[in-house]
Amino acid sequence: MKIAVGADHGGWQLKNHLVAALRAKGHDVDDLGAHGPERVDYPDYAERVARAVAAGEVDAGVLCCGTGIGMSIAANKVPGVRAAVVSDPYSARMAKEHNHANVLCLGGRVVGDELGRECLVAWLDAVAQGERHTARVAKIDALDATRGGAMPSASMATTRPFISPAVKPHVVKKGDQ
Repeated sequence: MKIAVGADHGGWQLKNHLVAALRAKGHDVDDLGAHGPERVDYPDYAERVARAVAAGEVDAGVLCCGTGIGMSIAANKVPGVRAAVVSDPYSARMAKEHNHANVLCLGGRVVGDELGRECLVAWLDAVAQGERHTARVAKIDALDATRGGAMPSASMATTRPFISPAVKPHVVKKGDQ
């Protein structure tokens, strides 16, 4: 799997730990920075990762800042991105299974290296669930259209579920598990 990662000065150390863990598991990692403790603006890195995910250039994204909150807010402004900030493996798994999160956000000042790795593994191992979750995610995606995004209208979302191109390969239908 190809994964874009990004961080600010509050999350770069956790990002480095996660990059090493991803590469050790054989993932192709696109490290978009930051690479040190110098102060940077988290929206810049969130945008880089989110746009790569939304464009289908990568399969998923991981963002780290002090709490994960700022990164998730910024990343979620990019149509087609569903970024979830988590601080435990269960929430990470649910973010993928129920919400089809395609970007994982973690707080370097919140989770630490080992818990961050556990969250990452839980999220990567999870499979986006179909059925009722696909219809709900379609409604979330339709909200992008109200902000001028490129997603379908809400009326289209109720007639046929929309699945983001970045998530489509990871969605399984009931019975395919």
